Amino acid sequence: MARNVIGIAAFIGAIGIILGAFGAHGLKNIVLESQVATFETGVRYQIYHALFLFGVGLCGLNGLFSERILKIITTLVVIGILMFSGSIYLLTFKDLINIKLSFVGPITPIGGVFLISSWLVVAYQAFRSKNIIK
Repeated sequence: MARNVIGIAAFIGAIGIILGAFGAHGLKNIVLESQVATFETGVRYQIYHALFLFGVGLCGLNGLFSERILKIITTLVVIGILMFSGSIYLLTFKDLINIKLSFVGPITPIGGVFLISSWLVVAYQAFRSKNIIK
């Protein structure tokens, strides 16, 4: 499972890099500067959590987390990124899309709660684990 977590983290990171490059080079021509900044926030949090998940996977390889806990953390991060960063990406294009996106705004903080929860699970597990790497 730990190798899968590292693979998922790398995939999320790669997508973040692609989206970051798009934001830096292509996005400025189609949306306002403030929307580019908003998009970059989504990318930044996606990259942060790709790195976080990578670290969690490495800790899993060293036995700090059980497979069950790795699945919980990974699920929280993936859902959090989809909801938090994904909603930010959608909101960046709200002026270009002829679809009402008012339902997306409340999704962002819910995604944030998933991301925070993943960190709290790691903290809890680290404090209670007897397998801490020395």
